[in-house]
Amino acid sequence: MPVAEPAVVAEQAAFRYGSRTAVSPSSFAIPEGHIAAIIGPNGSGKSTTLNGIAGLIEPSSGSITTVPINGRPRRMAYVLQSTRVNESLPITVREVVTMGRYPSAGPYRRLKADDRLRVNQAMQRMEITGLADRHLTELSGGQRQRVFVAQGLAQDHEMLLLDEPLTGLDITSAQAIDDVIHDEQAHGCTIILTTHDLTAAQVADYVILMSGVVVASGPPDEVLTKANLRSAYGPGLIHMDETRLFLDDPAHQHSSERHEHQDRSIHLEVSPTDRHAGDNPGA
Repeated sequence: MPVAEPAVVAEQAAFRYGSRTAVSPSSFAIPEGHIAAIIGPNGSGKSTTLNGIAGLIEPSSGSITTVPINGRPRRMAYVLQSTRVNESLPITVREVVTMGRYPSAGPYRRLKADDRLRVNQAMQRMEITGLADRHLTELSGGQRQRVFVAQGLAQDHEMLLLDEPLTGLDITSAQAIDDVIHDEQAHGCTIILTTHDLTAAQVADYVILMSGVVVASGPPDEVLTKANLRSAYGPGLIHMDETRLFLDDPAHQHSSERHEHQDRSIHLEVSPTDRHAGDNPGA
């Protein structure tokens, strides 16, 4: 992929919640038009970093900047991971997706024909048109996630932020979201997502590996090395078998009914010496 200008630049950005440091000073530059995956164990600062990129929280020190486009702020859509909703909230799928047009519709939310078209297109892309009049509370978790992604697609955006968009979903919903991610990139959008999936990170264009700090960032073949992964996850969670590296993460166990990538493992190009150096023989 050709070298691209950065869409997001962090310079020694740190984030704190009261007296607790969530992310120590870290730097990275996410290229425009790329799919960037933020990966790391639970509590490593992935969602905090994504919230910082979205501008929902300010760094306690350093800076994190979303680079403008043609002199104006870069528009972004942020899709949260949670698919839990208030069971007493009588809101339909179409109404949820329509909310994505509110920022463009003005204070009185008077939707025009183009707004309604954008809503219809977003629902078609996420294959939820048939659910338009269903209440959100009637849907499965995967269907709800597709609704929230459709809401993001309905917004005016050049950047799409997704917090663990594929975790725990049924295969149909995960495939629909994965297809849209790559379609968005084909149309010039920058996509930034958090994930626990090593293989999902390996097929991204840019990876940020975290463990309370950015351990490494850049192309996946440079970031997802044995040394970097051991630093992020600890030697007890990393196992080698010939040229495949496995990640044991008890918080995210495999299920045949949910979307999974290749048993949370990736291929590594390593020499026999490097393969065995430092390995735990009992692993």
